[in-house]
Amino acid sequence: MRSILLGGGLALIGTLLGTRWAIKVLVKNGYGQFIRDDGPTAHHTKRGTPTMGGIVIVGAVIFGYTLAHLITWSPPTASGLLVLYLVTGLGMVGFADDWTKISKARSLGLNSKAKLAGQTLVGVSFAILSFQFPDDQGVTPASQAISFLRDISWLNLPIWLAVIWIVLVIASWSNAANLTDGLDGLATGASAMVFAAYAAVNFWQNNQSCSTLSTSGPQCYWVRDPRDLALVSLALAGACFGFLWWNASPAKIFMGDTGSLAIGGGFAALSIFTRTELLMLIVAGLFLVITLSVVLQVGWFKATKGKRLFKMAPLQHHFELIGWAEITIVIRFWIFCGLCVAVGLGIFYAEWTVGQ
Repeated sequence: MRSILLGGGLALIGTLLGTRWAIKVLVKNGYGQFIRDDGPTAHHTKRGTPTMGGIVIVGAVIFGYTLAHLITWSPPTASGLLVLYLVTGLGMVGFADDWTKISKARSLGLNSKAKLAGQTLVGVSFAILSFQFPDDQGVTPASQAISFLRDISWLNLPIWLAVIWIVLVIASWSNAANLTDGLDGLATGASAMVFAAYAAVNFWQNNQSCSTLSTSGPQCYWVRDPRDLALVSLALAGACFGFLWWNASPAKIFMGDTGSLAIGGGFAALSIFTRTELLMLIVAGLFLVITLSVVLQVGWFKATKGKRLFKMAPLQHHFELIGWAEITIVIRFWIFCGLCVAVGLGIFYAEWTVGQ
């Protein structure tokens, strides 16, 4: 428990202090956000706001995780390191995208093929590594089954299909986080809630782990390194919460694709390693709804030959165009996210209770 709290606290301090320094460096070098002309006109005032703040989030998570292990003199685990690998790897893809925007002075970064190639490379390598490193009971960080609250036995996939499934999960959540990051503080605050929820899930799985055979009950969890996953989850929550101080309206800095892709990677890795891939659709329901708004908008536009379902997608911009204030949208979306988190945790706990 001590290491978990240390990781979260140190990551929070890391972004609280590190983001202030990053803002000064980014402003000095003129690394500001470019705004699309076809977006809400209110966003034009944000042009030039420092971006790539996700570097601080990723750095703070690594800082908190590493120092927590050093202070408690406990070794890192395969699962924890793999989560950091995916978060950092996707963060680097996002950084390349952000840097392209800045260096070429445009609102569009990497082309879709280059971005997809980077995500796929990181995702495939993560998936392959996730099936390595069995513990004493033979449990690897990831399993070959699709999972809801635990592995679904009749959805056990062959290894090659399991790799494809994991890559799809990673691509879906990284893009969902990217689409949600459109208003000051929206993605940052919502992500902090989701990661905090997964810290609770991992802490519970650690207390009910099947690896402690002497005390495990009938509803124990076959999850590798749940305590270390709780540490990473709380470090991610703490880093997002600290960054929110600077990212809340009016934002002094944006996380950029560096942060949003890294956060999406965190969602994917934690859902895969905790055997709760489908539960994440509920816990991170806000991100799902925003992504579906884009899918529906594109589908409706093509089906009706030019008509729009929403005034603009993603969904948060639709509400801007119908007159809602930005801060109102953010707070109401946070409330919806909190409800999704509560429902998801309730389902997770209810399944364990009913099975006792």
